[in-house]
Amino acid sequence: MLAEIATTARCKLKMFKSKTTSPNEPSPVPGHPDLDGTGMHITLNPSSRATSPSAMVCKPSATPSPTPSANPPAPIGHNQASAKSINNNNKSSSNSKANSKPSCKGGGNGDDGGGTKIPQKKHKNLDEESDIIGELIGDYGKWQFVMTFLLSLFQVPNTFHIYSPTFQAADKSFWCRRPTHLDDVPIDRWRNVTGSVENCRMLNYDWNALTSAQLSMSNFSLPKNLTDTVACSAWEFDALDNLGNTWSSEWNLVCDKEYLKNVAEMFFLAGVATGGITSGVLSDKFGRKMMLFISAVLQSIFGLALYFADSFEFYLVLRALLGIVSVSVTYAGLILAIEYVDGKWRTIAGMYNLFPLPVSYIMISGIAYLTQDYRNLQLCIGLPGVFLCLLWFVLPESPRWLLCKGRITEVKEVIRKAAAFNKRTLPDNLDKLLKPPVDEEETAAGVCELFRSKYLRLVTFCFLCIWFTMNLVYYGLVLNMNSFGGNIYLNSALAGLVEIPAIALAMYIINRTGKKWLFCATFFAAALACLCAAIVEGKPEFLAMKITFVMIGKFTISAGNTIMPVYTAELYPTAIRNVGVGACNLAAGFALILTPYLSMLTKIEDHLLMTLLTAWCIFGAIVIIFLPEGMQHHEHEEHDEDK
Repeated sequence: MLAEIATTARCKLKMFKSKTTSPNEPSPVPGHPDLDGTGMHITLNPSSRATSPSAMVCKPSATPSPTPSANPPAPIGHNQASAKSINNNNKSSSNSKANSKPSCKGGGNGDDGGGTKIPQKKHKNLDEESDIIGELIGDYGKWQFVMTFLLSLFQVPNTFHIYSPTFQAADKSFWCRRPTHLDDVPIDRWRNVTGSVENCRMLNYDWNALTSAQLSMSNFSLPKNLTDTVACSAWEFDALDNLGNTWSSEWNLVCDKEYLKNVAEMFFLAGVATGGITSGVLSDKFGRKMMLFISAVLQSIFGLALYFADSFEFYLVLRALLGIVSVSVTYAGLILAIEYVDGKWRTIAGMYNLFPLPVSYIMISGIAYLTQDYRNLQLCIGLPGVFLCLLWFVLPESPRWLLCKGRITEVKEVIRKAAAFNKRTLPDNLDKLLKPPVDEEETAAGVCELFRSKYLRLVTFCFLCIWFTMNLVYYGLVLNMNSFGGNIYLNSALAGLVEIPAIALAMYIINRTGKKWLFCATFFAAALACLCAAIVEGKPEFLAMKITFVMIGKFTISAGNTIMPVYTAELYPTAIRNVGVGACNLAAGFALILTPYLSMLTKIEDHLLMTLLTAWCIFGAIVIIFLPEGMQHHEHEEHDEDK
């Protein structure tokens, strides 16, 4: 699931590998190769500004630094992506006057006059950054693998909670309740005699005056002039449909109350949108680890409290609170995972954070089949979060966030443990190497910046449409799996199974071909699959074929969902990337709120749901055509350089 509003960066990690240079020679800026051959930078938002006398101070340079190309953030589970704390900030500190020469000093990670030099990595692009922490503990080693794997486990309860209504709110067969003394009358006979209209109304007759023997007689009939109907006051539900007790049977959410099931899911997704606005700011202020575990504890409390909820109103409130904290778990965990690694692994760490999602789809399908009761299912999906809270004693705080906050003692403790686990030797002058970055003065980027130039207006408008479309189609398929016919448990497990190779394939191809046309192809392929499913809709003999087409659509749209945040971040310039991706997530939030209501389309017309998804896929593919392959130089960049 998951929408976010990115915050404007106020503190950047500027930790360059410094080399001794001549007065007339600019110091090279080494960096780590990314998947796209571009650098990536972690942007932090501390509440206080740290300064250091040994931080880098550069005089104006005659030659401007290379313009950075965007390095994307990794996407997240409820298919949403996180770009809140990932920013490619490898731009020059200023654009200089002519004929002046650079002279940079600072407590970098080079030789500080007597300390041990850290081996310099070769083949770094000049427009990429490297930070001291990556040089000390390595870009990616055993320690990073273990930590990022443990963090990915937090995606499991998140996926459980967003996907649980597929089973908890499943439609059940129902009919007007029989009087107690008529309980032995066959259901079909009762429904035929009472003249039930869509099982919501029945003939206005004194049914207590009849006996079961009378109703069982084949020649029994009511007066022919009896045509008035009344609304049913209570209902019975099919106990043999392998769905068990659901929201419908617990609170009689049928007929004129059926819409409340969609309201319950809308409350959760509205909570997700709300949490996306605040979670990043709180994470930057109080720390990634602190925010992660506070949210995880609250998630466990709210998740288990739903097991005991005895009124639907209380259930709605808990679902909304659960949505707020669940998205906070997603964002804080993803940021923490990305800040544990360096170089190209920042993108990869975020992308493989998606793998628990399809596995969780499969797991919850099995749990729902075994429990067949919405309360027991809620208990089972709420318990894993309790055990994950114990990882507080295992997972450290982000060393990069700690360094930006000036908490050097804690940074050294994390680095020593990580370096020992990775079997790396630390230099003797560790205290001198770990210097908080000097906060640079930046102009806050607002939403208006997204429309400053023709290029930005094009990119912003297109991505607002694309993010809305992607989330509508992706979650339209995921959250309405019970509307496609067939076995709901098998369909859900297959939907998770097909997403695993989709994510893996997208990760493999994304940096070996152009993102634009690959992204466009996923939409067209999903449109074709949804169109084929719409054609065979309503034909029971083609049910297996329909499910096959739906799974193909799920496969292709899942691949596109992996590419989308990567491509988005690449087309926005560094200064407004967070604002741009945040605006796109807001559009995604509107789509999420609408998705629970898509299931109602099949009740209007059988083909309507898949036809609508087909149309949106085609629309998304057409919009992508207008986008450039990569970020272009435009007026906004020139404006920033002049500043």
